[in-house]
Amino acid sequence: MRDAVYQASLMLDDQRWNDWLALCADDFTYDIKSWSPEINYDMTYLHASRKDLDSLIRLLPKHNTDHSPLTRHTSVYTVELSPDGTTAQVVSSVVIFQHLLDGTNSHIDSGESRLFLVGKYYDQLRFEEGTAKFTARELRLLNRRLDKGSHWPL
Repeated sequence: MRDAVYQASLMLDDQRWNDWLALCADDFTYDIKSWSPEINYDMTYLHASRKDLDSLIRLLPKHNTDHSPLTRHTSVYTVELSPDGTTAQVVSSVVIFQHLLDGTNSHIDSGESRLFLVGKYYDQLRFEEGTAKFTARELRLLNRRLDKGSHWPL
């Protein structure tokens, strides 16, 4: 299970979107949320099915972006296997950095690495034909402001 989480991070870092999606079961759901103390409510940035993500990934080349890559530092905290060993719940910490290539002040900012976001992955996985498949991922953000690159799967 840990390997699946780390493999997913590597694929997302490399923008291998379809390979990442192949790690997900057909009934996969993906959420990006953050708690807002101002409104005392969860904010949902994205709620998507696997089919929705497939469409989003196909449209990524058409998105307006500065192409600054994102890299994840993911640390698996807990893996809780179900009693029958067919499913697991995994909690991981994630820090995502953005490496600036271009932008408003590209002559100043190019080559700089910035903290993009901090949060936790809450993953649910299921064994299918001997491999772990993601059935759900919720990314709980600690920050509430997202910048360019946030339209990519995080």
